[in-house]
Amino acid sequence: MNTSAALKLDRIDLRILCHLQQNSRITNVALADLVGLSPSPCLIRVKRLEKAGYISGYGAHIQLEKLSNVQIVFTEVTLSDHRREDFAKFEASIRGIDEIVECHLVSGGYDYLLKFVTQGVVHYQSIIENLLEQHLNIEKYFSYIVIKSPFIKSQYPLEKFITSQS
Repeated sequence: MNTSAALKLDRIDLRILCHLQQNSRITNVALADLVGLSPSPCLIRVKRLEKAGYISGYGAHIQLEKLSNVQIVFTEVTLSDHRREDFAKFEASIRGIDEIVECHLVSGGYDYLLKFVTQGVVHYQSIIENLLEQHLNIEKYFSYIVIKSPFIKSQYPLEKFITSQS
């Protein structure tokens, strides 16, 4: 049974998600205070949200540019064949490439939108050439080198989804 489909979220659950998204290191006592619960019921709700898959993990937001030269590249990929096994083979092959941090199967003029985080254009090109050598039925690809990212939001606008559920 899919527990996330069976779990009905109320406003308190959604407020918990909003606060955890803003600060995943918040103590349970502080979170409980923010959402108007005592600590024990709040912790029970958090554990229930985790178990149901609404919370998939916790982590830190890293400023990559402080660590090294970083080049972000978005790549549109079109496969030459569109059989289920072609998609599965492509996805399985790229899953292990650390520099591909996002993969989206999309509708429209191409099949996949990939986000690469590399040490530069030469590094990116070597990864692409390696992919092409693997015979993954890549018909064509287009690369978009990111010049500047004026902003990157690390939080989802959960409040917008909350009002649409009411």
